[in-house]
Amino acid sequence: MTTALKIDFVSDVSCPWCAIGLSALEKALERLRDEVAAEMHFQPFELNPGMPAEGQDITEHLTQKYGSTPQQQAESREAIRLRGASLGFVFRKEGRNRIYNTFDAHRLLHWADLATTQPAGLQRALKKALLEAYFTHGESPASHEVLLQAVGRVGLDSERAREILAGDQYADEVRERLYQDAGIHAVPAVIINDSYLISGGQPVEVFEQALRRMASGKAEN
Repeated sequence: MTTALKIDFVSDVSCPWCAIGLSALEKALERLRDEVAAEMHFQPFELNPGMPAEGQDITEHLTQKYGSTPQQQAESREAIRLRGASLGFVFRKEGRNRIYNTFDAHRLLHWADLATTQPAGLQRALKKALLEAYFTHGESPASHEVLLQAVGRVGLDSERAREILAGDQYADEVRERLYQDAGIHAVPAVIINDSYLISGGQPVEVFEQALRRMASGKAEN
């Protein structure tokens, strides 16, 4: 007998730890496939809402934001690449060249989550396609061409996506700051059944234990 769990995955497509966290969560869910049935929703969290569409040099950005040196950034990049590889997610060895605005990516992800519009599971497929476009292939998540290609690859309506990108639909939903106002200031943040929070790109075992406890009704946050 499986237990249904609602999972809100709060993240940004420009966050490498979100790619790691999602990969680990999916492996945990696969291990628990006979115990847990997950209803997943990907919620918007813009790490850099003021970022221009053309983006910023990644070394410059990380130095300004965290005070890290290029050497520290290179070491962190390699650690992230190896962690991703252990979970089956491929980060480009040379890393990212730029950081980009992700507002339009979040608008399309919100659209893909509308149950009356899209088949179940396509939002997750689009999220993974966008993470791979950026981190594996070095493409810009601010580019409408890249976004539309990802939409088409996962089987969503490309023409409808083009209409959304041409207007301002779902802007309010992306910018409502629901999770920031609830006290979440870093991603990924994984919320199970609206009550249990797991922060960061945790190991598979951490997700597995939390999911099993939530399914049994024994979890405390």
